[in-house]
Amino acid sequence: MKKVAFLIAVLSSVAATPAVAQDTGAPATYRELELDSGFSGDPQVIQVRAGGTIDASRLGSPCTGFIAGPPDVRLVYDAGSLPLILSVAAGSDTTLVVNAPDGRWYCDDDSGEAPLNPMVRFNAPDSGRYEIWIGTFSNSASQPALLHISELTSQ
Repeated sequence: MKKVAFLIAVLSSVAATPAVAQDTGAPATYRELELDSGFSGDPQVIQVRAGGTIDASRLGSPCTGFIAGPPDVRLVYDAGSLPLILSVAAGSDTTLVVNAPDGRWYCDDDSGEAPLNPMVRFNAPDSGRYEIWIGTFSNSASQPALLHISELTSQ
């Protein structure tokens, strides 16, 4: 009987643990695009609203900020010899969360060219799907932001 009670307590605690709410398979909120290495129109710029209600730190360090459930942008990228640079330009403190084709999470807070703007740089990017979330550092209302996708410059 004690074993059954212990098992029920363990299962209850596991069920109460919040699951990561990032749905990498959900349709992107703002844009889905396919780019081949050497793409023209560099940088590609996508207008988004940064932020959400999910604490990105749940994905692990160094993820910070508040993001939405579905990705903001999905990029299907055919890599070549150039780097892939994802950066955000915004008037507010933003963060960047990327789920790369290798299944790993890449996050940044303030590495972009302007203060309080994030950047994730893949020097030897993989081909495949990149799910991208643009967050706000604090749990405030959504903020206008621009996602820059480049192989040449960060913004």
